[in-house]
Amino acid sequence: MAEEKTSVYLNGKFIGYHSEGEALARRLREKRRSNELNYNVNIFYDDKSKELFIISDRGRIRKPYVVVEEGKSRLTPGILERVNNGQLGWDHLVKMGVVEYLDAMEEENAFIALGEKEITPEHTHLEFDPSSIFGVTVSVLPYPEHNSSPRITMACSMAKQSLGVYCSNFNFRYDTRAYVMYYPQQPLVQTNLYNILDFKKKAAGQNFIVALTSYHGYNMADGLVLNKSSVDRGLGRVMMFRTYETEERVYPGGQKDKIEMPDPTVVGYRGEEAYAHLGDDAIIYPEAEVSGKEVLVGKTSPPRFLEEISVFGAIEEKKRESSLALKPGEKGKVDSVMVTEGPSGSRLVKVKIRSPKVPEVGDKFASRHGQKGVIGLLVPHESMPFTSNGVVPDLIVNPHAIPSRMTAGHLLEMLGGKAASIGGKTANSTAFSGDTEEDFRKTLKECGFDEYGEEILYDGVTGKQYKAKIFVGGIYYQRLHHLVSNKMHVRARGPVQLLTRQPTEGRAREGGLRFGEMERDCLIGYGASMLIKERLLEESDKTTILVCSECGSVATHDYINGKDICPLCASENVEGVEMSYAFKLLLDEIKSMYVFPRLLLRDKA
Repeated sequence: MAEEKTSVYLNGKFIGYHSEGEALARRLREKRRSNELNYNVNIFYDDKSKELFIISDRGRIRKPYVVVEEGKSRLTPGILERVNNGQLGWDHLVKMGVVEYLDAMEEENAFIALGEKEITPEHTHLEFDPSSIFGVTVSVLPYPEHNSSPRITMACSMAKQSLGVYCSNFNFRYDTRAYVMYYPQQPLVQTNLYNILDFKKKAAGQNFIVALTSYHGYNMADGLVLNKSSVDRGLGRVMMFRTYETEERVYPGGQKDKIEMPDPTVVGYRGEEAYAHLGDDAIIYPEAEVSGKEVLVGKTSPPRFLEEISVFGAIEEKKRESSLALKPGEKGKVDSVMVTEGPSGSRLVKVKIRSPKVPEVGDKFASRHGQKGVIGLLVPHESMPFTSNGVVPDLIVNPHAIPSRMTAGHLLEMLGGKAASIGGKTANSTAFSGDTEEDFRKTLKECGFDEYGEEILYDGVTGKQYKAKIFVGGIYYQRLHHLVSNKMHVRARGPVQLLTRQPTEGRAREGGLRFGEMERDCLIGYGASMLIKERLLEESDKTTILVCSECGSVATHDYINGKDICPLCASENVEGVEMSYAFKLLLDEIKSMYVFPRLLLRDKA
């Protein structure tokens, strides 16, 4: 009967039935391994629903495995030797049926062994290396199998935010924003993939000497205490490059922008000091020191409207000031200037600004185990704790960060970094097959150190010995691009939006800090009514609107006759009322729906 037969599908399309689906799947796989069937085809047999899926769609993620038959790997020592000699390549292994690619569906039919020793007659495939279950980024992280999964996820995303040498030709590139570390190092504790990908040429971090202890409360809750003298010697220091560009745009009417020194008669002239660094061609010269809002390229644009009436009634064409200026709050030196042509053939100028970013309180650092933190204090070298050998840590991390997060890999890397620096060779931290704790302990013991990495520390201020032994080791730390100097934002007064007259939004536009609903609720709870009024009215969009005392509608000022008048009832009995401009906007919107709002006025009690 048809119900007992296996339904066969090709790329999701039903083809027909087959009496023995499992045997058919087996035969198709044999044909694939003997190169009769394309190696991109995958076969999945579902025993429960009696369905056979043949898949050759593009866009599937597939992973290579060694084929196992009757409890033996097809990758025999003889074949392995020929691979090592260069007689056989990867493609040969695939065509010979030694290696095959499985997709997510066919993996359901596979029983995969992690190592050669684990193979039983039931196994169908063998992993090349157990660490290959990870992607590229996680494979670079040390000891991921010793950490909890959320921390691996965090370490993976933070590795992408680390500052290092992103490319070797950064001097000739004009990237919008780029960071280059002064003294990048390769880690002392590395994985196999780190070496295979040659990541040491693109290093993004430095080896720190780290002590696990609390320090006067400055490193509580993921705070970090950093050695100020290490920072002065270049620890974690990066150079930031930012590119500004401007173009001589051509407008539909045939008018165009012009890169030139703006004249004082130009609308929006910024004052003489703003143009101080510009050369004769109105372009800034390299190595000029610039800071917030200073002009980099002088530029004028045609007026928004073709004809503008001047004060004397004559029609004249007025230019607008549209120079390229530094963002407010930024400073640095002009690294280089490039004058070239844009896609439309117009003149294009790019100015690259460089500014050194020295680690400061508030900057973010992270190890490769998801242990992130911000600097809480920079301590001079002489005030830092030190060992009996005179070793002073670069970084002090709070020990409370370790147990609840279960990042044992962090401790293991610290021990490995210490053993590697003393033993004079890098440690292997590849998942499931790297150097073990015993290896590191043995190295430390042989070199006369405490095998558990503990040290007796002395207080740098009092000189007294700490009563507890403190774990000190070497670990690779990354500086992340969350720099406090790029986020710091404060405003007393500044620009407002055109529609609502409330402060603008965002740091780039010198915006205000949002005082939201929840903040408002706090003040209501406190009963701080004057502060509510100040935040939500005085400091926001307070305005005085003319209101007719008789009919309650919004009145206007008649500039010709020089008097206030109500446009609705022509009454001159008009009063100025303080209100939020957003409320005036609400009245206007209510009017647009043919509803007449009235403001009934009475004197303040």
